[in-house]
Formats: sequence, structure tokens, C-alpha cells
Amino acid sequence: MGANRRTTSHHEFMGEAGHLIDDLVRDVEHGRFERSLSGLTAVAAAVTTAEVYFEHYRASFGNKWMWTPIIVTPPVMVAGVAGVFSRRWAKTALPLTALVYTANGLLGEFFHARGVARRPGGWGLASYNVPMGPPIMAPGLMTLVGGMGILAALLRRED
Repeated sequence: MGANRRTTSHHEFMGEAGHLIDDLVRDVEHGRFERSLSGLTAVAAAVTTAEVYFEHYRASFGNKWMWTPIIVTPPVMVAGVAGVFSRRWAKTALPLTALVYTANGLLGEFFHARGVARRPGGWGLASYNVPMGPPIMAPGLMTLVGGMGILAALLRRED
């Protein structure tokens, strides 16, 4: 009887989990993903900026522009969390702060490409300077996270 009860509760659990997954997929299919994407933007910005901080710290924040990703993160995190609870925040503050975050990522791409170009041999020795210089793709992550925040504002709210 104990084994039967465990199987039943497992099936019930899987049934509820299946319904949650079905609801999530249906929301995404119909463009209702605003709250979730707002929250994901806040979390992704925090994780991304932690990585940026450690890498820029390792480089001794040698350029004052290295502080900008750290500075632009708190507003996008606040707007992302607030966007989970408030449609107004998701439609106003989140896209604005996410746009600034995205622009900062694009600026970072410029600075990182310039950093590779300034190394001895520049882009002519790309096979050495790209892996050893500033990470070219890293600021792109900021750009993608900012894009998530902008996209969240374009979507409809989940029920």
C-alpha cells in the first residue's frame, strides 16, 4: 500500500508540474511573458554585473569607463523586480533602464575591440590578442540582458 501511495503522489505531482509547464508554454506562445521576463532581466543583470565587476576589478578598473556597467545595473534591477509586480513599471521604467543597460553593453563592445586593437600587433595578431585581451563577447551579454528588459515591455502580462 505504501508503494501505491508514493506512485499516486508522484503522478499527482507530475500532473501539476505538467499543468504549470503547459501554462508557461501557452503564455509564451501568446506573448504573455512580461512578468517573468522582467524578473529574469533583474536576475540576469545582477549575475552579469557580478562577473563584470570581478573582471574589471582584476584589471584594476584601469579605465574610468569600467565603472559604468556597475553604475547602470541597480536601476535595471529595481525596474525588473518592480516590473514583476507592476505593469506600469514594466512598461515605463524597465524599457528605459534596459535601453541604458543595452547602450552600455554596446559601448563596452567598442572599448573591448579598441583594447584588442591597442595590443602589440592589434587585430593583425587576432589569434593571440583576442584570447589574451579584453573579452570581445562579454559586453554582448549586457546587450542581450538589456534586450530582454526591452522585450519584456513589448509583451503582454501573464494572467
